[in-house]
Amino acid sequence: MAVVEQYARVQVLTDVDDGRCIPVVLRYDPEDDPRSVRIGLPGPRYFTFARELLEQGLRAPAGTGEVRVWPCGRVRAVVEFHPAQGGCSVVQFDTGDLLRFLSRTYAAVAEPVPR
Repeated sequence: MAVVEQYARVQVLTDVDDGRCIPVVLRYDPEDDPRSVRIGLPGPRYFTFARELLEQGLRAPAGTGEVRVWPCGRVRAVVEFHPAQGGCSVVQFDTGDLLRFLSRTYAAVAEPVPR
């Protein structure tokens, strides 16, 4: 089983909408944990959470802990990170980037993509 890694640019959502975009990395390692995905923000900040949470959050608000995901219109999704040490980061993805990533994760373990 192959590791899936995909790079994307996300918009940082702040009180002051300056349109700033940052690079992130989406990672799936089925050997490590076939049920989890990882999102890496700039710096050493990685968040590991259930792949199912990412999938559910594209349809309706999901998550109650460190990571929360919800749709934002038809072509965007918001991911909110609450690290254990405090603070909050909120970023907005193109939904297409997340859907491509999820499709690749299911292909990596030869599971059908849920609909």
